[in-house]
Amino acid sequence: MGQKTLIIIDMLNDFLDPQGSLFGGEAARAIIPFVRDRLDVFRSSKDLVVYLQDTHAADDKEFERFPSHCVEGTWGGEIIPELTPLPQEPVIPKRRFSGFFETDLESVLRDKKLDEVEVVGVCTSICVMDTVGGLVNRDYRVAVPKKGVADINPDFHRFALDRMEQVYGVRLT
Repeated sequence: MGQKTLIIIDMLNDFLDPQGSLFGGEAARAIIPFVRDRLDVFRSSKDLVVYLQDTHAADDKEFERFPSHCVEGTWGGEIIPELTPLPQEPVIPKRRFSGFFETDLESVLRDKKLDEVEVVGVCTSICVMDTVGGLVNRDYRVAVPKKGVADINPDFHRFALDRMEQVYGVRLT
């Protein structure tokens, strides 16, 4: 039997803490216990856990569209304390929406003989959906638990879930 992998996307202070520069609101905070539970399940079964960490230079062009956030080396760009990675768990910095754009994600996953990749995190309509699209384009089977993703905009959240299910063929749980 192949391995499963949990990808945790952008569970960072700037998105999950009320003091963060792009706080995702209570909907984002509400997924923390579920994500923690999934993390515990994957760790106990010794399956691979991968963190994607939004990371930007102070002058990133993305800040023309969004407030400055997740600047490299700042508190806002750190993974929230409830989900602190273990030393053997890869933390992959990313500077764009997709976890595959100019990152090591593909090489981390490539030789694992994965049965399924489960994706949790924020923001459903941005980094989650773009990364899921990258997984599907690489022929991974993908599951997205509805209780494990959140978006600041409920309409965008619903659209992203529908698109991932109907267009990408993702299994929503």
